[in-house]
Amino acid sequence: MSTELAGHAEGDRLSPAELRKLFLFEKLDAEQLDFLASHGSVEHYAGGTAVYREGEEATCFYVLLSGTVALRRKVHGDEIETTRTDQVGAYAGATQAYIEKIPQIYLNSMVAISDVEVYQLPADELASALRDWFPMAMHLLEGLFFGMRSMQTMVSERERLLALGSLSAGLTHELNNPAAAAVRATSVLRTRFTGMRHKLALIADGRIDGTRLHALVGLQEEAIKRAASAPELTPMQTSDAEDEVGDWLEQHDITGAWDIAPTLVSGAVDTEFLEKVRGEIGPDNFENALRWLTYTLDTEQLMTEIDESVTRISSLVAAAKQYSQLDRAPHQTVNVHELLHATLVMLHAKFPDGIKLVKEYDRTLPDIPAYAAELNQVWTNLIDNAISAMGQSGTLTVRTSREGDNLVVSIGDTGPGIPKDVRPRIFEPFFTTKAVGEGTGLGLDISYRIVVNKHHGDIRVDSKPGETWFHVVLPIDPEEGVEPTSAVPAG
Repeated sequence: MSTELAGHAEGDRLSPAELRKLFLFEKLDAEQLDFLASHGSVEHYAGGTAVYREGEEATCFYVLLSGTVALRRKVHGDEIETTRTDQVGAYAGATQAYIEKIPQIYLNSMVAISDVEVYQLPADELASALRDWFPMAMHLLEGLFFGMRSMQTMVSERERLLALGSLSAGLTHELNNPAAAAVRATSVLRTRFTGMRHKLALIADGRIDGTRLHALVGLQEEAIKRAASAPELTPMQTSDAEDEVGDWLEQHDITGAWDIAPTLVSGAVDTEFLEKVRGEIGPDNFENALRWLTYTLDTEQLMTEIDESVTRISSLVAAAKQYSQLDRAPHQTVNVHELLHATLVMLHAKFPDGIKLVKEYDRTLPDIPAYAAELNQVWTNLIDNAISAMGQSGTLTVRTSREGDNLVVSIGDTGPGIPKDVRPRIFEPFFTTKAVGEGTGLGLDISYRIVVNKHHGDIRVDSKPGETWFHVVLPIDPEEGVEPTSAVPAG
């Protein structure tokens, strides 16, 4: 870093020759440099102190002469670092002073990371000079500012609405299946309980003595335990078992033998248990007792189905909360696998049937400090792009690994790849290869800014026909950061 402009005392003025060394002022003429030299002064700020604070009246324009500064923004009460630089000539502060139609406040905070030296210009003096020196440029910049702000607002709102609509549709679709299953099981369960009450009346009408009734209750408990620990059978094993039980029931003159055989088999009831029931209850009351046990098994299975459905709904709601991070602090220690799981759950409905998902996770990776909801937005953008690239078939791979002191999340697809002439521009705002109306070109730009600017990480791209990888590199220690290798977006 050049130190030619450093070493001035507090309140010193830079000479026109010194100002010309700053890239902002190198093309100004002698009169303009004289004006700046006479109106600005050198100021010093100790490391750890604020040069200015977001929201305060923007009274000065600052140009860095030496040291390191960081720009920060407040988001929901949490201060986020957006930029850190030690570049001589970097500027901040009242950068919109020339626009008269907006409130002049600082849009961010500047904090001195080390002891810094800045060149400080009064905002009103600078604004007046710029409007006098470059009237046409000021009109163009003013029009560009309001036009871009209006377009950015509309596009961002539309982007958020589309993303919300897509995720809402996906979540609704995912919730619908277990909810419908629970409703259906509840309806059938009501019917089964009606049947159980009828059978209970027949059993309790005095035809079964107390000893055998007591035995029936014991057999009912045994049947419930069998159902709870029933092994999972293959389709062939299930068919063979149903044939065996159905034949046995027919041989013992049980009405509707083949209707109840599947329920008995799913509850792990075999012919040996049926012989036991018949022996303890007696032939005369065996059919009523068997119906009672069948209803018992059926209700257990229906309650298990309801339990699984409700658990699935709870899991989806938990995944939605994890995805949105609505109940969590903006910056926290997170497990990237939990974030990836939540994102994949939310996007599951968007997966065409022909796309296979492969997860290759390194579970030894440590938790890292991060903005969880914003990382979920990165995964969403990358996975959504991968699905779009593959169309109706392909393989989506989500991989986590360690690279030195960095954690790497890799999203791979088997789509056509990114052409070489397009690759340098993919992180530019509003650049998209999708058809008109299908993309805004903000996904990768937003992802880049979240990963690089907010997490001091990097996004790297490897692409060839049939294989594209986006590698999100995040520092395990955010103070260390990652040396960027990807293209820097414009703007």
